[in-house]
Amino acid sequence: MQIFGVDIGGSGIKGAPVDLDKGDLAQERHKVLTPHPATPDGVADGVKQVVDHFGWTGPVGLTFPGVVTGDTTIRTAANVDKSWIDTDAAALFTERLGGLPTTLVNDADAAGVAEMHFGAGRDRSGTVILLTFGTGIGSAVFTDGALVPNTELGHLELHGHDAEKRASSKAKEDGELTWEHWARRVTKYLAHVEMLFSPELFIIGGGVSRKSEKFLHLIEGIEAEIVPAQLQNNAGIVGAAMRAAERGRS
Repeated sequence: MQIFGVDIGGSGIKGAPVDLDKGDLAQERHKVLTPHPATPDGVADGVKQVVDHFGWTGPVGLTFPGVVTGDTTIRTAANVDKSWIDTDAAALFTERLGGLPTTLVNDADAAGVAEMHFGAGRDRSGTVILLTFGTGIGSAVFTDGALVPNTELGHLELHGHDAEKRASSKAKEDGELTWEHWARRVTKYLAHVEMLFSPELFIIGGGVSRKSEKFLHLIEGIEAEIVPAQLQNNAGIVGAAMRAAERGRS
């Protein structure tokens, strides 16, 4: 079974048909740059470009980098234009995609669901936290496999700062930080999250998961196991498609 997944990020919009039996992309993903400002109309145009690239005519699952309620409505917009707040995004995307059914889900929640079903969290019980390091820091929290949605742990205050402003991969790039310096910031962030939630496992996702060999060994003093996301930066696309398929069955 194939469903189309789109992952909307602060820097790029990427998507592909997903093979839900294998939990992997059925074709090589297509990516366009996220417009700036990342307004609803601009992002919807980008999503249409990605979907049209494949000539897709079925249901579409989409992630969004913020809180999503009811699979449709945007409640926060930290790394995109504030005009997204209270937008019925599912209606917007359905209209822009010529009537194709659409489902929205928080981006980190989508990545987490995919990793728990197909990747590094498969068959893991207890508390598991996936953290995506990109333009910001997204989070997905699971207890015995059940998702606690829209946690947004990237916005925890850490040493007087919004945590993602200090420890996201964008913060590394903007500050031209070495891997060692950035790993120290990530360690402080993980220690704070661990103090609050006591997880058995941290899964590190987002684009930086492709380079886990450069920094994971530099993170010390964390009790929880720390592993890279197995689906890497495709996890959001897979999770978005999974959410669309679930909604289609309900």
